[in-house]
Amino acid sequence: MFFPLIILSFNHFCRDLERTIERRMMSYEKILYRSKRSWMWNHFFLLEEYTGTDHQYVGKLHSDQDRGDGSVKYVLSGDGAGSLFLIDENSGDIHATKKLDREEKTFYTLRAQAVNKLTGKPVEPESEFIIKIHDINDNEPKFTKDTYVASVPEMSDVGTFVVQVTAKDADDATYGNSAKLVYSILQGQPYFSVEPETGIIRTALPNMNRENKEKYQVVIQAKDMAGQMGGLSGTTTVNITLTDVNDNPPRFPQSTYQLWTSESGETGSSIGRIKATDADLGENAEIQYNIIDGDGRDMFSIVTDKATQEGIVTLKKQLDFENKRIYTLKVEAANTRVDSRFLNFGPFKDTANVKITVQDVDEPPVFSRPSYVMDVHEDMNVGSIIGAVTAWDPDAANNQVRYSIDRHTDLDRNFNIDSGNGSISMLKSLDREASSWHNITVIATEINNPKQMSRVPVFIKVLDVNDNAPEFAMFYETFVCENVKAGQLIQTISAVDTDEPLIGHKFFFSLNSENPNFTISDNEDNTASILTRKSGFSRREMATYFLPVVISDSDYPIQSSTSTLTIQVCACDSRGNMQSCNVEALILPAGLSTGALIAILLCIIILLIIVVLFAALRKQKKKEPLIISKEDVRDNIVSYNDEGGGEEDTQAFDIGTLRNPEVMDTNKLRRDIIPEMLFPCRRASPIKNNADVRDFINHRLHENDNDPTAPPYDSLATYAYEGNGSIAESLSSLESAATDCDQDYDYLSNWGPQFKKLADMYIGKDTDKDS
Repeated sequence: MFFPLIILSFNHFCRDLERTIERRMMSYEKILYRSKRSWMWNHFFLLEEYTGTDHQYVGKLHSDQDRGDGSVKYVLSGDGAGSLFLIDENSGDIHATKKLDREEKTFYTLRAQAVNKLTGKPVEPESEFIIKIHDINDNEPKFTKDTYVASVPEMSDVGTFVVQVTAKDADDATYGNSAKLVYSILQGQPYFSVEPETGIIRTALPNMNRENKEKYQVVIQAKDMAGQMGGLSGTTTVNITLTDVNDNPPRFPQSTYQLWTSESGETGSSIGRIKATDADLGENAEIQYNIIDGDGRDMFSIVTDKATQEGIVTLKKQLDFENKRIYTLKVEAANTRVDSRFLNFGPFKDTANVKITVQDVDEPPVFSRPSYVMDVHEDMNVGSIIGAVTAWDPDAANNQVRYSIDRHTDLDRNFNIDSGNGSISMLKSLDREASSWHNITVIATEINNPKQMSRVPVFIKVLDVNDNAPEFAMFYETFVCENVKAGQLIQTISAVDTDEPLIGHKFFFSLNSENPNFTISDNEDNTASILTRKSGFSRREMATYFLPVVISDSDYPIQSSTSTLTIQVCACDSRGNMQSCNVEALILPAGLSTGALIAILLCIIILLIIVVLFAALRKQKKKEPLIISKEDVRDNIVSYNDEGGGEEDTQAFDIGTLRNPEVMDTNKLRRDIIPEMLFPCRRASPIKNNADVRDFINHRLHENDNDPTAPPYDSLATYAYEGNGSIAESLSSLESAATDCDQDYDYLSNWGPQFKKLADMYIGKDTDKDS
């Protein structure tokens, strides 16, 4: 029987003896019994990290079949056989060729067999054995993180958990103390401590204040071999931050603040900021500001700026420098969140005084009202005062104010305002029916500073006066049947009135005279019924009736109007439905069709057109111009809009004056004009006789008198002949100085004292000329 020979150190053998026996006992319970067993194996043990120069001896294999004659050869196979582990085939010695690292591989499984050198047959069955690598302390502890980050609330109690650090050792934790670690603190005392076995870091100092020191760096060491001398160690850094708690109240850095604001500041605007300091952070430093006292509580308010934690003082109401110039506020700053653990530190609030000084500015005038409403009756006389506005300078100087109307709001210039006292009067009469409201703007301006002005709207309501008469509400197309009965309703009428009485409209209807055919009945609801007074009407006798209806209102003064209702007589059926109101249908023969009537009408129209064309052609032939001139005498005719005296008025226009001024018949005067004085002007006539003009005019006059198509006698007849030149020469007064006219100006002295100066000038001038 073969036995393995194990050459190991005594210490190794003792340490593993107990484990080996236990494993073998467990193996024996599982191994099936055989008739013969030649091999009994134990574990081979080998130290890691061998530093010798020769191959490290592992152990020796030997079989009881080996007689020592060299006939038995030992063969090794399995993990690392032939490379990492070598066996002497004759002696059975096993050596390791390299140093081994338990952290890479803790054991190797090999198989061994003894064979006959000559026959190659095994002399023993193949068996398996294990080479186990014994650990040495060759690895230092390593932490899971190079740097830890942790936090703990400030003012925490001693022993408060902060963080747990963990280190690991690659050595065998089941063999010796190579992997047994102990934690210790190298840096961070006396603020923190660490538990040696667990690596839990806890606070070690009470009342650690973040405001004094916020960040700490702690160095922790882990050492193997249970912390004994010669053990390996590793370190890590723990950065610990104290988190904030609300352990500090807000404090104002000064007890009194001074702010200034203008009296013209707008409501809601900011006038200044104040700030209380709080050593805490975040929500623990949030501050709520309040005004708790002072004479300006009603004028100012304070809000918190969430971004800067400042108190913003804002204007609550409009300020007036003339009424009050200085305000005092007592402001409180308090934390919004309070930690009950620190209430014994005192109240978490503080107060300060704020003085606000109001600065004066030049303000525009102020009206007594934001708007004015005035009433005026539409029949009020022009110039009447309808109301007044009032404004004053609010400044201490109390400058005078001038009033005016913005004419852009009164384009029709219906109103005027007294610039001194602001009274508004009427420039024009008003009509409520045209416009019931007038909206104007009044401007008040400081006399000493015209840039300072204010505006106020003035709403003027025009009150109604009963100045419009009622009339028909619409145009009525009324008819009456020929076969109507007496007392039958033919039309219901109503009225409208542009006036608006306070108690509503009430109209009265009546006829202006007794009518034998129709009558009217007032329905007393602002309508009236038109009724027939007789039975039967005839279109042949009267096709249309005109019925004057008088409509009156009930307001004061009473207004009334007469509206005419047109009533046509029509043919109706037995039910009263209108069939025809045409009178011509009664005159035409009964057997004449509509087509025949149209044909007759067309023939009449064609004949009328032919007659008109014939008359126009005949007139065109007779009235050919005697001469064709570029200048028509009609362009120089001056119309005096005088119709004359009719057919017998032969003295209205005397053309003889145009031929020769000297032949004017002084005895023939216009009958429609009574001259006050005659002013004879004697001009030298270059032509004494104009027979050609006279013959031409007589010839044309004869033609017009005998022409049946000539216009009426009151019409102007144009002869279109000027002659060889104007006998009257120029009518302009510019050439009067060159004429030989002896003008007599003595009549000027008879015109009265108003013309005395003029008479002296002209009469004196003639005297000088005669001399």
